[in-house]
Formats: sequence, structure tokens, C-alpha cells
Amino acid sequence: MNINLTLIGQTITFALFVWFCMKFIWPPIVNALEARRKQIADGLAAADRGKHELELSAKRASETLHDAKIKASEIIAQAEKRAAQLIDEAKEAAKGEGERQIAAAQAEIEQEAYRAREQLREQVAALVVAGAEKVLRREVDAKAHADLLEAIKNEL
Repeated sequence: MNINLTLIGQTITFALFVWFCMKFIWPPIVNALEARRKQIADGLAAADRGKHELELSAKRASETLHDAKIKASEIIAQAEKRAAQLIDEAKEAAKGEGERQIAAAQAEIEQEAYRAREQLREQVAALVVAGAEKVLRREVDAKAHADLLEAIKNEL
């Protein structure tokens, strides 16, 4: 055998092997590599999106927390304002009730003073009649002189 013929045979066999590999083996390997590259790229893009969404959600959470704190402070301020209003209203109501009770007590005092004056007038009138009876030594009829006694009571 000639080395040249063996070399040509090996070259032809190698060329057929390369052609066979390029035709039947290489495309599935390239497709698998391309699919894997695409899958890795998609995974990295999803990781970047996830990282970005995580940053956005953290920012939204801090904004929401800040808004909640502001609303809470507003609610507390409103509650304190309402409490102050209720206290003022209660003070006003108590003051009005006290003034009403004072007015009622003063009216009651005036009524008692009027009753006491009337009783005193009647007692003075009775004493005047008794004194006049003793002075005149005769009986004075209180019913007959009721107008006179009423005028005396009014003068007192």
C-alpha cells in the first residue's frame, strides 16, 4: 500500500465524517447551545427585572409607610382637636348648667323671701289688730275691716 493512497482514503473518510457531523450532529448541538444561551439570557433578564421590581416595591413600601405615618399623625391631630372641642363643649355645658342652677336657686330664694314677707305681713297685721283691740278695749272684727288690713299689709 501506498502512503499516498492511505492518506487520500483517510482524508476522504475524514471529510465524510466532518460532513456527517456537520449535517446530523452539529445542528442539534448548536440548537441545544442556542436554547441554553437563550434560557440563560432570559434568566439573567428575569433576575434583573426581579431586582428592579424589588427596588420599586421597596420604594413603594417606604412611600406607603411614609404616607401611613402622615395619615396617622393627621388622625392623631384630629383626635386631639376633637378631644379639645369635646372638653370645651363639656365646660360650656357645665357652665350653662351651673348658671341655670344658680338662677333656679335665686328664684327659689326670692320665692322664699316673698313668702316670708307675706307671713310677716300677716303676723304684723294680726299683731296690729291685737294691739288695736287692746288699745280700744273692744273687739275689732277682722272680717269687717279686711280691706283696711289688706291696705296695711301692702304698705308694709
